[in-house]
Amino acid sequence: MLLIPAIDIKEGKCVRLRQGRMDDATVFADDPLEAAARWVTAGAKRLHIVDLDGASTGKPINRDSVRRIAETYPHVPIQIGGGIRDEDTVQAYLDLGVQYVILGTRAVNEPHFVSDLCVAFPGHIIVGLDAKNGKLMVNGWSKLAKHDVIDLAQRFENDGVQAVIYTDISRDGMLSGVNIEATRSLAESIRIPVIAAGGITDLDDIRRLCGIADAGVFGAVTGRAIYEGTLDFAAALETIEQLNRRSDADSDG
Repeated sequence: MLLIPAIDIKEGKCVRLRQGRMDDATVFADDPLEAAARWVTAGAKRLHIVDLDGASTGKPINRDSVRRIAETYPHVPIQIGGGIRDEDTVQAYLDLGVQYVILGTRAVNEPHFVSDLCVAFPGHIIVGLDAKNGKLMVNGWSKLAKHDVIDLAQRFENDGVQAVIYTDISRDGMLSGVNIEATRSLAESIRIPVIAAGGITDLDDIRRLCGIADAGVFGAVTGRAIYEGTLDFAAALETIEQLNRRSDADSDG
C-alpha cells in the first residue's frame, strides 16, 4: 500500500477543497513547494498534484509550481492531474520530470483519447474516475457523465493505462471515511492497480485500505487528513509497514 500525499494547487497556493467545490477552499501553504518538502521529509515515495485551476479552465495554470517541485525532488515520482486535455500538455509535463499524468474529463467524455495517449506515452498514463453517489462526474466535478465506473475502467485497462484513481467525491475533503465497498468492487473488476482517494481520516482508514490491498488496491491519496492532523503521515507509513511485515510473516507461516 502506497500512501500518497495530495498537493492541490489553486492560484499558486496549496489548498484543500470540500467535495470538490472551488468556492470552499482552505489554504494550507502559500507555496506548494513547502508542502512537497514537508511530505518528502516525512517519507513520501510519490506525490499527487492537482492543478485545480487547470481542472476548471481545461488547460494548465500552475505549471511553474509543478516544475519547481519536480526539479527539487527528481527522485520522487509525481502524478499530476487537472487540465490535461491534449498530447502537448502530456509531453510538456513529462519534459518537466513528471512521471505520470492523470486524465479525467476528456478521458471520460472521449474514451478513445486514452487509447491514443497510451500508445504515444506508454507507462505514463493514469485515469482518474471521480464518482458521486455511484455516478461519474467531470469538468472539475461539476457535470454528470453517462458512463458506468466499472465499464469505463475495464475499457481503460484494455487501452493500457497504468492505474485508475478512484475518488468518492461525496467524501473528498470531508474526513468522513473511505468508501471501502466501492473501492473494493472496482479493484476486483480490473487487473490494473486502483488508487483510492476521498475520505481518508485516520489510521483506521489506513488499516481498512490495507485490508483490501489483495483485491488490487495499490495505494491511497490523502489530503485534508494529513494537513489538519487527523492522520499523522509518518505514523501512517509505519502502520502500513507493520501490516506488511505481519502479512509477510503470515504468508511464510
